Amino acid sequence: MNKGGVWWFTLPETPRTSMREDLKMNWTKRSLLGLAGAFALSWGLSAPAAAQQQPPIRIGILVALEGAFAAGGRDAVRNVELALRQVNHTVAGRRIETIVAPTDTRPDTAVRQARKLIEQDRVDFIIGPLSGSEGIAIRDYAKTIPDRTIINGISGALEMTWVDPAPNVFRFNLDGAQWGSGLGTYVVRNKGWRRIATVSADYSFGYTNFLGFAVDFCRAGGTIVQRFWVPLGAADFGGVIAQLPDNVDAIYLGMGGTDAINFLNQWQQAGAGTRLIGGTIMADQTVLSARGRAKDALIGTPTSGPLAEDNPDPAWQNYVRLYREAFPANERFNSPSLFGVGYFIATSAAIAGLNAVNGDLSDGQRRFNAALSSLKLATPLGEVSLNENRQATGTVFVNEVAEGPGGTLVNRMVARVDGVNQTLGMTAEQFRAMGLPSRTNPDCRALGGG
Repeated sequence: MNKGGVWWFTLPETPRTSMREDLKMNWTKRSLLGLAGAFALSWGLSAPAAAQQQPPIRIGILVALEGAFAAGGRDAVRNVELALRQVNHTVAGRRIETIVAPTDTRPDTAVRQARKLIEQDRVDFIIGPLSGSEGIAIRDYAKTIPDRTIINGISGALEMTWVDPAPNVFRFNLDGAQWGSGLGTYVVRNKGWRRIATVSADYSFGYTNFLGFAVDFCRAGGTIVQRFWVPLGAADFGGVIAQLPDNVDAIYLGMGGTDAINFLNQWQQAGAGTRLIGGTIMADQTVLSARGRAKDALIGTPTSGPLAEDNPDPAWQNYVRLYREAFPANERFNSPSLFGVGYFIATSAAIAGLNAVNGDLSDGQRRFNAALSSLKLATPLGEVSLNENRQATGTVFVNEVAEGPGGTLVNRMVARVDGVNQTLGMTAEQFRAMGLPSRTNPDCRALGGG
């Protein structure tokens, strides 16, 4: 329901018997670090006197629900709800309320909605945004509200936490460059693909995700023959497809959402048969679950990112089970999308931070910010910790798209890279000297490639 530009969502509650079973599950001793106290509160003290005496904590959910990533945004909302259900919407004796503010991936819309959440809806802090350029704009807006906290949803632009970071902005997901780690080495060494052309979205995340892949690919001895950039939200890719060179081993595609689906439809119509390499969101659930057969062009395509659908880690497997049980099959993906996972982890970090300060957001939220900075958060993707820029370090998975049961498409893990930091293994000075991601950066020849 839309109330003055802010969307209020009411999702179906998980039956209490199901939640009790969920809380009894063995999610390993390390999982949901910092949430154990909240679990106890949610069932042992579900309605304490303190909860009646203290006002609720209001969280603004800033998320793209229009544009190319709308399907991912809806999954993000589901996953915020899923995380809050695990604590019965109560943390440290205080009820949690959420207000969802929709964006359309444009930076100005994100800032306008964030300002409304803070100034009119009086939220205590914000979880979001979703898209890359939104993240850069929200970083700058955060500097105007130093007494409020912003926990990134899944925005992956490098600059959000790398360039003049805001002290009240926290990112518990890897950035887009980190997500590209390992993929270039894999396609060179395991596939023998050394000459490629690339097509990527012409905005901050497209640049960032491509940079992470290109650094890895060029260091492994690969050559980038030609680069093409397409606008976010483009509908016609015919011109670019016609210009793609034939004398390459593969084409790297750095798009996602409806852009990826539209490209694949036109790619197949053109009869293109060149092998593909996918950027992180090219083979996300938002694409693999789309209607039509054009996505079948992705079968055999290697990609990389923060998750693998067949990850055997019990924390991941239990999280996927929770997700499937919480929502009807026709209202969710078969497996959580990257966008959903990001918002689930961000909400889990918020819960852990609130528990650490016993729900106290006074003194300009300084104690809350300090708690977030020092978290070692056990998540469905493994343990996440933050660096001095309040940016996550973690694991990257290399996957290949394969046929699953019933004609579905799934990502199969083929490699993983642990401990990927924000500077991709370089010193801060080396990484800074390379320059920021752009249409022309990185320079493949400077990294040892062609």
